[in-house]
Amino acid sequence: MESQVKKIKIAVNSGIGFGSKLNAKQLITIAKYIDDEEIELTTFQQLYIEIPEDQKDQVTEEFKRVGLHCYPVGNFVKSLRTCNFCKGELEEGMPVAKELNRRIAGKPVPFTLKVAYTGCPVGCGEPLLSDFGVMKVGDDYYDLYIGGKAKGKDAQIGQLYKEKLTPESLYDEVETIIDQYAKEGKKRENFSRYLKRTQLVVQ
Repeated sequence: MESQVKKIKIAVNSGIGFGSKLNAKQLITIAKYIDDEEIELTTFQQLYIEIPEDQKDQVTEEFKRVGLHCYPVGNFVKSLRTCNFCKGELEEGMPVAKELNRRIAGKPVPFTLKVAYTGCPVGCGEPLLSDFGVMKVGDDYYDLYIGGKAKGKDAQIGQLYKEKLTPESLYDEVETIIDQYAKEGKKRENFSRYLKRTQLVVQ
């Protein structure tokens, strides 16, 4: 009897861009590893795929060659959820979204952490319903919301934490809070409960 190949789950997307899109080459590459299995599309704009554990490095490198980004599954900071940007990369602050994602996505935390980014006050990326929400305002300034929660009877919108941040100030604020949560949060304590317990914001 052949021993079963041990598999692990990874999260995959096409990176931070204008909405959540995949091209034909990316779909063909993904299809090589799903056989007859179903593929899961998450609310984080990621695909969950099971791959052989002993081929993880090889597979992720293959994915990267076609422009796919790979992230760990579980209690980590998720890749940024974005809206369908409509006014161009620079005007909508796309470089800032990409850099923020590079700095925080995949960091281990006590409980899954959702971050959303939107390039204008319309808020199609739903920043107020995420643990962290970033909204571009003005030429190159960003409002930061924290504590949003989309699920459950205690669902709530995020509160404005800091406004009109420069890109560097935004990165520093988000990274500082995430690092603090990673150190002080209790096991499986979601971010909303952590904020209430530590009174980082008054809710």
